[in-house]
Amino acid sequence: MFLILHREGEAEPTRWRYNPKKLMSVEREDIERRTGRNFSEFTAAVLQGNSLCRRALLFTFLRRDHPKTKFEDVDFAWDELKLEYSRQEWERIREDVVSTQHGDQLAAALVTIDAAMESAFDDTETEGKAQLPIAD
Repeated sequence: MFLILHREGEAEPTRWRYNPKKLMSVEREDIERRTGRNFSEFTAAVLQGNSLCRRALLFTFLRRDHPKTKFEDVDFAWDELKLEYSRQEWERIREDVVSTQHGDQLAAALVTIDAAMESAFDDTETEGKAQLPIAD
């Protein structure tokens, strides 16, 4: 999965690979303090669109690039920040849907998934089967 920041007026977005299992312990602890959620709850909340959790995640990645960044300075328009599955993650989701759904429900899901796969970023650094972004 990728966290993508595309500010208005910028030609190209900034893209960070987001794998909760690869965040450092100090980063995870900081996220837990800032959001008041344990890390498993945080990862679910990020996917569900929780504003504070997405801001904390963006802060984590911005701070890696710019260590003096302050949380209070992290601000964005809601349409400037998004999460996107990689092509490999969509393939995994498709496999899961094919094995669990049937009939019209399966057909509708496959239309949506296949359309998303067409424009998904190819994550060439994914080794083996792609994992979905939920922390254990």
